[in-house]
Amino acid sequence: MADDNPGARPRGRRRQAVTIKHVAADAGVSLQTVSRVINDGANVSPEMKTRVQSSIDKLGYVPSIAAQRMSGSRSYLILALNDRDRTIADWSSRQGVDWVDQMLLGGMLKCAELGYRMMIELVDTHNDHVERELRATIAALQPDGVILTPPHSDNPLITRLLDDQHIPFARIGSIAAGPGIRMTMDDERAARLATEHLIELGHRRIGFVSGSGEYSLSQWRVDGWKAAMAAAGLNIRDLLAEGDFSFASGERAARHLLGLRDPVTAIIASNDQMALAALDVAREQGLSVPADLSIISFDDTPIVHFAVPTLTAIDQPIAATASRAVELIIDAQRGTDLPDQPVVIPAALVRRQSTGPAPNPSPR
Repeated sequence: MADDNPGARPRGRRRQAVTIKHVAADAGVSLQTVSRVINDGANVSPEMKTRVQSSIDKLGYVPSIAAQRMSGSRSYLILALNDRDRTIADWSSRQGVDWVDQMLLGGMLKCAELGYRMMIELVDTHNDHVERELRATIAALQPDGVILTPPHSDNPLITRLLDDQHIPFARIGSIAAGPGIRMTMDDERAARLATEHLIELGHRRIGFVSGSGEYSLSQWRVDGWKAAMAAAGLNIRDLLAEGDFSFASGERAARHLLGLRDPVTAIIASNDQMALAALDVAREQGLSVPADLSIISFDDTPIVHFAVPTLTAIDQPIAATASRAVELIIDAQRGTDLPDQPVVIPAALVRRQSTGPAPNPSPR
């Protein structure tokens, strides 16, 4: 049977992908010229840029990483390194921890806006072979820049390797001297905000559950709590409980703070899982939140929105920090002078149902 529409594309055949060769042919220029336009290279006249861009728009061409690498100067790829063990544990537990999700939200959207791509690799900072592992990753991906998250941000093997290879990198959660772009979410100030909020509500016995000592930010948060308590003339003796960001450590810390001869009336926990543990212990002991005990968390991941009561929390601006890190790395690629002081992306206190006025003293 004759085809009623001989010009129609045969069924089942995929539309041919538009490549850099199609753009070059349509614009009547060389592949190298198209590559220079894509990579914003030098020695391309405004008229030629307009001509090539018109062909790109007409054909609907989307530059691939391979095409962008033709110039030999940039990969248009930003690599983020996250802690392997903790990330896998968080994913496996499926408890709503969304550090990586927020990094992707901020980093990938900013990369897309600026014509880059972002990838996340998991690296074990404690592995004796971390340097060899990272060298292999860099050789395979040839990233234009790297984002380091704690505890990688303060690992001298990693920072020295990146510096030696002249790869721009951002160190989130690090203010220590050394190479790279130092960035913080102002954890010390955030802990002060949380403590001051509770003091304003009349609390005087405010316990603090620290995070893992492996992370510099854990001590910054303790320092902020101590500073706010000192400014209010409040004693902190026996009010600091050690945690490690796990639910179990939060349970132990909450039992300690609530089992004191003079129990706390408020608890600040260094992450959401430990705050939820404190909430469970409070229920177990017959305490009402916030009537008997106020609780504040750090991070503000999705799980705290569904707690009963919903948790007052320090909202860590992870997405905004990753987005700014991408901008600064690309600036470094372009030769822009970078800040010599830590870049601060401030956190904020989100007030919800878990904090209220201090209870009147009564025997328990």
